[in-house]
Amino acid sequence: MKTSDGVTWASVVASEGEERETRIQELLARMTLDEKIGQMSGSAGILDLPAMLIRYNLYPFRAGANKRWGIPAIRFTDGPRGVALNHSTCFPVSSARGATWDVELEQRVGSAMGIEARAQGANFFGGVCINLIRHPGWGRAQESFGEDPHLLGAMGSAMVRGLQDHVMACAKHFACNSVEESRFYVDVRIDERTLREVYLPHFERCVDAGVASIMSAYNRVNGRYCAHNAHLLREILKGDWGFDGIVISDFVFGTRSTVKAALGGLDIEMPDTHFYGRRLKKAVLSSKVPEEVIDEAATRILRQKARFAKVGDSTGYTRDRVACREHEELALEVARKSIVLLKNEGNALPIPRSEVQRVAVIGGLADQANLGDRGSSRVRPPYAITPLQGIRDRAGTSVEVLYEKGDDLSRAVQVARGTDVAVVVVGLTGRDEGEAMPVVKLGGDREDLSLPKRHIELIEAVAAATPRCIVVLEGGSAVLLAGWKDKVQGIVMAWYPGMQGGNAIADILFGDVNPSGKLPLTFPSTNDQLPFFNKKARSIEYGYYHGYRLFDKEDLEPAFPFGFGLSYTEFRYDSLHLMQKEPARDGSLVAEAALTNPGSMAGEEIVQLYVGFDGSRVDRPAKELKAFARVHLEPGQTKTVRLEVKVEDLAYYDTGVGTWEIEELEYAVLVGASSRDIHLRDSFRLSAAG
Repeated sequence: MKTSDGVTWASVVASEGEERETRIQELLARMTLDEKIGQMSGSAGILDLPAMLIRYNLYPFRAGANKRWGIPAIRFTDGPRGVALNHSTCFPVSSARGATWDVELEQRVGSAMGIEARAQGANFFGGVCINLIRHPGWGRAQESFGEDPHLLGAMGSAMVRGLQDHVMACAKHFACNSVEESRFYVDVRIDERTLREVYLPHFERCVDAGVASIMSAYNRVNGRYCAHNAHLLREILKGDWGFDGIVISDFVFGTRSTVKAALGGLDIEMPDTHFYGRRLKKAVLSSKVPEEVIDEAATRILRQKARFAKVGDSTGYTRDRVACREHEELALEVARKSIVLLKNEGNALPIPRSEVQRVAVIGGLADQANLGDRGSSRVRPPYAITPLQGIRDRAGTSVEVLYEKGDDLSRAVQVARGTDVAVVVVGLTGRDEGEAMPVVKLGGDREDLSLPKRHIELIEAVAAATPRCIVVLEGGSAVLLAGWKDKVQGIVMAWYPGMQGGNAIADILFGDVNPSGKLPLTFPSTNDQLPFFNKKARSIEYGYYHGYRLFDKEDLEPAFPFGFGLSYTEFRYDSLHLMQKEPARDGSLVAEAALTNPGSMAGEEIVQLYVGFDGSRVDRPAKELKAFARVHLEPGQTKTVRLEVKVEDLAYYDTGVGTWEIEELEYAVLVGASSRDIHLRDSFRLSAAG
């Protein structure tokens, strides 16, 4: 439709900047109240909701189409290990990708997912899950990049940039969503400083990257549901951070009230219309919700639809790009870089093909495509390589591979005794952890991080029967290794490694690829080292400390620290140099360090920079991750690694005045291979503000 002054949806899309904003307002002035509220209301029908339980995301969920004005719908699909439509590429889960610490790689993964979403009819991807792993037993930890806000922000914003070359990205779940089984009702009690410093910085990083949308969480924060929480949505997100995009609800139970949601800052109710639609219109007509609130939400929605209307190459999103060869190879690259070598006693790994004749592969998970959660993040790839298949394909003609499922321990022991190396594949599945689905008993949280008893018994039986026992762990988060860790020679954390996972595992085991992954979360020694966790809690307090910060504060010894990961080569750290001993408050600290590979195999090291706050007037962690770099080195090669920290990122939130404060004190700079393996130290000062 075209009005007398020429305002059309096409003219909105064709305009830019201030002109576009003007056009949007002109269009809104001509839209009816019903049409504006229609932009805010999900379009799923009565038959779509039960279908979600049977086959979630069979097709994109729509909201806000308007035929009269030609305004397209948002077409939502989920993630984050791939597009949850049809037979898409299944990448390793987010926790695995967090273990790569590879920002550039994650941007490429985001771009691939954006292409596959667009090729299957979606224009809106809800797979940027950046909830912090407060407790590793959280069922959806596999959907997150880790326990640290800086790592989460770096990886999440990279995914946003890659996706938004093709589709609108949605970061979720805002905020403090890290208990799964009570997610619909739990009230997270948290002080303002902890909220601002620990649970929100990674969301702000995605906002700074231009993310189109934020999804509100199911839970409450300090007594208010997140979709109704004006402090979160209006004061912080839209106010302090200047977010100009869309806030959408989590599905079905994400919205609980018409008036509270509208006034709280929720722009779109998804996936259907229950509290918005006619109820929202009635609230406006009865003056419970000002029409200005509707106009503001509709403006945000139209702004993002127009912004992304011409993104990408409209002719390049064909179905042959879904699970194409290029994306399969990318999935393999990610899986290789995500695998973490946790133990390698006596150089048990890599397995030398020239020196072994028989390899035993033991465990039911070895012959299973174990891709992780079966909830909203489930991806159904056209195929998946199991560890057994990968090992057989990579072993070569001179190595015989024997397989035993492991249900019968005596048979497993017999097979292991007759081989040179035994590889035991154990861990978790989507039945043990993941999204807690109603009706179907899948997923949920783990209050005990131990492996299933039968897996521990299998490891111990095989380890006693062979001098070289390698354990391959699959799962989405930390597991306890107490009791069996010292009985095996090698331990590899493979996560849920995606459709190419079996090939990647074999590449690491045989040394075709040097392991380079580093843990994105702390592996505790015992359950009682972790923060309080009750998966059925109606109310829970989130404190300032968790993860490596808690382990540092309480002087606890983890099984494996945050940032840990071994290699088949060695790396030497030398000569830390700070370019500024007193950087400007509006500038950055730049540190340089020399990194050398004195070994005989090329490898990649993840150099980590932490900052400590000596003499702070407030309680602060012993150190916080503030920068990192992934560095490739050939044998004998030395490189200068440059790491940069913005001074503003050293601030703490002063709750007394409601502002961020940069302290005048001496800051420690710690550079190393993990949060506990620090090789280089220096310090710098910040003086009083001029």
